[in-house]
Amino acid sequence: MSGYCDGYDADFNRAKRMIPFAIATSLPMILIALAAVSGGVWGGLAVGYVTVLIFFMDRLMATPMKNAEPEAEFPAATPLLIGLGLAHFGLLALALWAVAGESGLTLAERALVAISSALVMGQISHPVAHELIHRPARGLRLMGKLIYSSFLFGHHASAHLTVHHVHVASRSDPSSARPGEGLYRYITRAWPGAFRAGLRAESRLRSGANKAVWRHPYALYLGGAALVLSASAAVFGLRGVATLAFIAGYAQLQILMSDYVQHYGLRRATRADGRPEPVGPQHSWNAPHRASSAMTLNAPRHSDHHVTPARAYPALQLRAETMPMLPHSLPVMAVLALVPPLWRRIMDPRATHWRDQDTSGETARDLAV
Repeated sequence: MSGYCDGYDADFNRAKRMIPFAIATSLPMILIALAAVSGGVWGGLAVGYVTVLIFFMDRLMATPMKNAEPEAEFPAATPLLIGLGLAHFGLLALALWAVAGESGLTLAERALVAISSALVMGQISHPVAHELIHRPARGLRLMGKLIYSSFLFGHHASAHLTVHHVHVASRSDPSSARPGEGLYRYITRAWPGAFRAGLRAESRLRSGANKAVWRHPYALYLGGAALVLSASAAVFGLRGVATLAFIAGYAQLQILMSDYVQHYGLRRATRADGRPEPVGPQHSWNAPHRASSAMTLNAPRHSDHHVTPARAYPALQLRAETMPMLPHSLPVMAVLALVPPLWRRIMDPRATHWRDQDTSGETARDLAV
């Protein structure tokens, strides 16, 4: 009987842990749908939710969420991803109609729908797609790739898996911000760099395999982007293309800002044989804030994701003693990154501390060997 009760309690606790993720990710999508259909205050509420409300909730809920059991399974985690992924496609179509179509909305209402949609796609659709491309099931990975392709960022699916996770915190990874590198310089380097590095990696994996060109992942990414652009143009004309470009561009900007913040200035030490040390918890920045973590599917628990990329997002671990911690929540740090001198004043001493600590530890390990 006690075993049954223990199992029931464990199931109940896992289900309860999923509630914040479900609410934090679904509510802004509902608000945007209401804004697209009805206009009024809903657009302002959608923008305010993702920005102001999440900021204050992070401040009010000071205690970080407790770590789940590292090997715990969460059966509801995948259905939530699928539901959010399907909602993403519906939301994108609805936003294009509301902003570029005959929706009857005022200019201000259309602007709020466009801005809130871009915010949600950069901060919710992106973590959803990111989780999906890490799943072993082919259908789930395809959904993740299609989500990225729908806002013209399909190459991220390949660059993230074949380049970023392999070379993170080294000069070989375009998505790892270098010490002292400003956000704007990073963006102009990271976007094309990741595109090219992902293309090279995927082509290298297929060299000699005699596979049809159309089966190359980049054919899906470019074809998907062309399809979305063509459909937007066919249905809504140039206004549709402009709306998609704005939403996609703003969403991509947030993804790049997130990558910039989460790896800024951290470097893997070089071993005696010239190769970088294995990826460890000290090679990513983290944040313990509960509201923004729930909305982004625990993306701020970034170190554990890189150390154990197969771990489900509700079970990601956070250990302040071994993981670099951001001084503020991830969204706040992204805003601070917009002012490079302020950003460097805050983050350079912290990044130097972790690099020095990592180098000392690597030297000690080499001497021990």
